[in-house]
Amino acid sequence: MEGNNKKNELNHDKWAGTTYGSGWMHRWLIQSLRIIDVRLLYIFTFIFVLPPTMIVNSKATKAIYRFYRKGMAYGRLKAAWMAYKNHCAFSQVVIDRFAMYAGKRFNLTVDGYEEFVRLCRQPDGFIQLSSHIGNYELAGYSLKAKEKRFNAIVFGGEKESVMDNRNKMFEENNIRMIPMKADMSHLFVINQAISDGEILSMPADRIFGSQKYFALDFLGHTARFPMGPFQLGAAKDAEMLFVAVMKTGAKKYMVTVRRLDSPKGNSTREKALDLAHQYADMLEKTVRKHPAQWYNYFDFWAENVL
Repeated sequence: MEGNNKKNELNHDKWAGTTYGSGWMHRWLIQSLRIIDVRLLYIFTFIFVLPPTMIVNSKATKAIYRFYRKGMAYGRLKAAWMAYKNHCAFSQVVIDRFAMYAGKRFNLTVDGYEEFVRLCRQPDGFIQLSSHIGNYELAGYSLKAKEKRFNAIVFGGEKESVMDNRNKMFEENNIRMIPMKADMSHLFVINQAISDGEILSMPADRIFGSQKYFALDFLGHTARFPMGPFQLGAAKDAEMLFVAVMKTGAKKYMVTVRRLDSPKGNSTREKALDLAHQYADMLEKTVRKHPAQWYNYFDFWAENVL
């Protein structure tokens, strides 16, 4: 199934996409993490920050609770406990990002790295599909490609302090950020990157603005996935990778890289739909394995989800 959003501009009402806090708070956090063990900050956040945050930000709390009730079919008590665990996991991801900005490093294990290397050695560009699970930003620091420039699609409204730190980190790894814009001008940069034989990293689990969508089965219910990434892959005949970076310990992450099979179908639409089904299946398996690390804080199956 497929559909089409009618709005012409990016709409982030369901999820702002920005990191909480002001610029000075971010700078203070980076300075603190240069001397403080991340685990101490985890404990402080779990006890003193998360409970009031979950109360104040009740819409996100209710949305993630519904995810565990509807998507994971948990009972009320387990769903409530998982909602708290989810906020704990997300706070760790945010802290870990700033710890990276502060110069700290994490132990990353990569499963499927040979697929990434193989595509980097080919002249054609390829697409790397991300999602709002785990800590995908760390993929930019672990999957390094000397042969190709890495282009990462990012939300254009992120805080300046976060974008500045990302730029500093990414410059060391031949990564260029491409902010999504309401005028859709980023689409020209995206197409050029693939044509130039570069790597393009795109989120494939959220719909923004006027993008069309595929309605796919996900965790037993129909959910909307953006058509754009899969149409691009099918139209350009570009190989695609599913990449997830999941936290497995206080200072450990597992990076999983999986190649999507060559799509079946005669038309671009049919091929794109096949790729979307493959992605949704890989995403579902990852979420089932790491249910606490799902960070879409809105009703993923709602009729009006954007």
